[in-house]
Amino acid sequence: MLLTLAKPCSIPSTDCMSLMLDVDAPLWYAAYTLPRHEKAVAEQLGIRQVETYLPLYLSARRWAGRRASVLLPLFPGYVFVRISLSERTRVLDYPSVLRLVTFNGKPAPLPDGEIERLRATLKLGKAEPFPFLVPGKRTRIKSGPLAGLEGIIVRRKGKMRLAVSIDAIQRSVIFDLDASDLELTVGQVNSQPALP
Repeated sequence: MLLTLAKPCSIPSTDCMSLMLDVDAPLWYAAYTLPRHEKAVAEQLGIRQVETYLPLYLSARRWAGRRASVLLPLFPGYVFVRISLSERTRVLDYPSVLRLVTFNGKPAPLPDGEIERLRATLKLGKAEPFPFLVPGKRTRIKSGPLAGLEGIIVRRKGKMRLAVSIDAIQRSVIFDLDASDLELTVGQVNSQPALP
């Protein structure tokens, strides 16, 4: 077997040039925080001019015999930050930020468009935290502003709901949907999760 070395091309391709220019492009990452420090982290990072996203939901709580509505993080323990990797010390220097979510020891960026789809989804209706699900039927939303978003079908209190999981942080959110807006995806698991 004869091996030859590839010769470098004198004219760089536009694809390679665009990759070289975007090496330090800002991407979305999940920052893991101390418990119940998400709002403070988002506020302080905003002061440091770091783009953050902290999705919140309205929850009814009871204290000392009275009801109160409070805004709680949809993904407890996480704040989403849009930074380039060279700027990560601006985030990690804040004492309440423990680390960025990593994969194989390197900060793991969230897939393109996931934060934008999450924002669009939250504008449409009420969301609440939901346990991360592995079993169930995987589906994709086929129409509307959430088209392309994938999740797991669950039934709760007679309604069709879609649990959308963000794998990088092992958290899920559940949305009420019309079954006609869903289509099954390839590679589904046959078991269906049981809900209270």
